[in-house]
Amino acid sequence: MQNKRIQALQAMLNTYSLTPNKALGQNFLVDADAIDRILDAAAVEGKGVLEIGAGAGALTEGLLARARAVAAVEIDAHMADILRDRFGDALLLYREDFLKTDLAALHQALGGEAIYVVGNLPYYVTTPICMRLLSCALPIGRMTLMVQQEAAARFFAQPCERVYGPMAVLSQAYYTPSRVLALSPESYYPRPDVYSEVVTLSRNARAYQANLAPLVKTCFAMRRKTIANNLKAYSGKQPVEKALAACKISPSARAEALAPEQFLSLSEQL
Repeated sequence: MQNKRIQALQAMLNTYSLTPNKALGQNFLVDADAIDRILDAAAVEGKGVLEIGAGAGALTEGLLARARAVAAVEIDAHMADILRDRFGDALLLYREDFLKTDLAALHQALGGEAIYVVGNLPYYVTTPICMRLLSCALPIGRMTLMVQQEAAARFFAQPCERVYGPMAVLSQAYYTPSRVLALSPESYYPRPDVYSEVVTLSRNARAYQANLAPLVKTCFAMRRKTIANNLKAYSGKQPVEKALAACKISPSARAEALAPEQFLSLSEQL
């Protein structure tokens, strides 16, 4: 079955005289069971969906069958041609870089309600994409993301662990992360050199705080500095000292030792 999907994908690419673009990290998902499990985990029935990196449409087809509306952001003009030919006006297609997409306009195009995000994220740009999603004010109800296994660990990292950083803090502050499935290189064409993992982030009830993301980034900017020293540039010495005292955080602590809840409290104080 998987060989048939690879052959069908190869035939499609040949029709457009295309080969997978390594520079854009194009590894197309061809595992039918994985596609079904991702669609089930995404839980997009009746929702407005943002798909990032739609590629040749392996997930897009199922999303369109289940969701109320789907907007796909695809940076590759050739892949955009395939998506346009396959799905026509049923798909809201944005042929652009997600990092430069007008998210407010896209949100309105999807109806202005809570949106669900699904993406097979290119490995080379996973962190910038995730940080933009976690930092924005969009009402995202759920994210289902396919990422490199090493990147997936960052969503679940705990204080003082090596990969604990802004992605862990923001994802755990606003969402409940869950693991869906691990994927071997055999699930893709062409095969990547790494294993992948699908994770979901389900939104919790915490209100969005506009200053949380810049605060967290500042605190982790120089990981070996104390949190008090990193924050001097953020808010000045006196406000920082008062805020740390109010949150019962030692000025000599480093960002890697603070839990997401402590960052939330500090954000409220500052």
